[in-house]
Amino acid sequence: MTRRINRSTRRLARRGFTLVEAALATVIIGTGVLAMISAQQVLLDKNEWSSMTSTATWLGNEIREMTLNLPRHDPVTNTEFWGPEEDETSLDDFDDVDDFDGFGEGLVFSASLNNGPINAARQVIGDMEGWEQIVTVESVDQFDILTPLEDGTTEMVRVEVVIRYQDPGDDQPVEMTRIRWIAPR
Repeated sequence: MTRRINRSTRRLARRGFTLVEAALATVIIGTGVLAMISAQQVLLDKNEWSSMTSTATWLGNEIREMTLNLPRHDPVTNTEFWGPEEDETSLDDFDDVDDFDGFGEGLVFSASLNNGPINAARQVIGDMEGWEQIVTVESVDQFDILTPLEDGTTEMVRVEVVIRYQDPGDDQPVEMTRIRWIAPR
């Protein structure tokens, strides 16, 4: 009987966790928690990026909506005069799509220039620091809309809006989206 008591006493003594088992469980649980925190950070970063690209698409579509019902060219001068006419000195004066063609990089609407970004009603959208809309308009071949031609040489017009964002900590703006369309009228 003495032997049976010793065996059962030994079994009772081994029922708890050893220090090695507890340490191993702590490492496994800690690794799982760190993995969940890392996954959460990636999710937050992706969510911020999707919000930024959504804003960029919205800003590009504001320009598209603004130009949608405008004629491609001035009703008086037609394709003879490209860009804003002499008496069109502000955005409110632009009455045809080719007026939106800027020199060089394009017509820029930016908070840093105090002229944008703008909405479809031609109003500056407040609280959009770092955002800019760059608009270019070009004549294209009517049978191959991917082929640009010299300005004013054809009735067919392609509009392109590049949306860029520059975070205060960045050296250069980042292109967020590029939207192109053929002017319908």
